[in-house]
Amino acid sequence: MAGIVEMIDTFDRPGKAFAAGTYAGADAFADGFEDKPGKRVPKAGVYAAAGVGYARAEWSVFDAEAKGPNASAGAGASLSSLSARAFARAEVASASASVGPLKAKVGLAVDTGVGIGASGLEAQVLGTGFTIGPRVKISLLGNSFELNLV
Repeated sequence: MAGIVEMIDTFDRPGKAFAAGTYAGADAFADGFEDKPGKRVPKAGVYAAAGVGYARAEWSVFDAEAKGPNASAGAGASLSSLSARAFARAEVASASASVGPLKAKVGLAVDTGVGIGASGLEAQVLGTGFTIGPRVKISLLGNSFELNLV
């Protein structure tokens, strides 16, 4: 999701779309103090996800995606954003669209997790919650509206 500043990176992005039937994946990472892009500042995390049906399209500052039944979980921490986050997500189905800093999502989900950092506070229980900071988000049972000012 591109915020106001990040729109500079995407305004000339070419169109791209893809779809997947079933998918599953997991990753763990611990990076830091390497002289390589994305690996200079310490960060670590774990993530696992699986689902049935996923489609995504992007062009310029526009993004759209649709998901079928899926579940995921993860946790991570980053020194660059002075943040830590842990979450678990189960979703029946969803569709989302974004234009630059605005994003809307409709669906049925039971996201549960917490995040805290220099950029704000996030809390959700059973798909209902909020994010406050430069990114403001309100969620109700998996439906959400978000404004990313960064």
